[in-house]
Amino acid sequence: MRVAAIADIHGNLPALEAVLADVESEAVDAIVVVGDSVTGPFAAETFDLLRSVGARVVRGNADRLEEVERFDEHEARWSEQRLGADRLAEAAAWPLALELELDGLGRALFCHSTPYSDEPIYTRTTPDDQLAEVLGPVAAEVLVCGHTHVQYDRWLPSGLRVVNPGSVGMPYEGRQGAFWAILGPDVEMRRTEYDVDAAVAAIRGLGAPVDEQQLGYLVEPPDPDEVTACFESVRGA
Repeated sequence: MRVAAIADIHGNLPALEAVLADVESEAVDAIVVVGDSVTGPFAAETFDLLRSVGARVVRGNADRLEEVERFDEHEARWSEQRLGADRLAEAAAWPLALELELDGLGRALFCHSTPYSDEPIYTRTTPDDQLAEVLGPVAAEVLVCGHTHVQYDRWLPSGLRVVNPGSVGMPYEGRQGAFWAILGPDVEMRRTEYDVDAAVAAIRGLGAPVDEQQLGYLVEPPDPDEVTACFESVRGA
């Protein structure tokens, strides 16, 4: 099986549309989304598009609206109203993790953060022993995660390969674009260009309660090294 892995869309429909257009030209057997898909400006539209292409979706922390509400109740309320009862019920049933057998890679476990929780923070620089402790037992050759919005591909001494495809909708890569990956028979990191200025204008025109700083991050994405250092400080490194 060859898979397109995408993460952290955060309701950025124009970015998702651009990525899926690129995915169409690839011989993939499945699209897997590793969390934080629909909370954001185009919540319902993003949900419907993922469903229309048959994407397999794993739950992220921002897909739980009570989690978003701790930080921004207006965004949570906006997403909840646009999604409606039926979509919310389907999103509530998204699994915390799923496993697939990938060509050339073996068993791959897809989760937003860890197989047991969608909240723990770790990065491409988290020390091997600490990352192994955070992840806990992983009965797979590859763990595919999201959550921190920076692409990386690293190996642990145990032989576990940890892959973050980056963020489609809110990348912290120091350059514009939508970031994702193809898995099988190896790991191929991808970047898709789209009209970011037009996307920002569309979000503003929608009237979504999106922080201006977040929109600014689309136009001028933060440096990945600085973001990684910030996440490491948050987790207490």
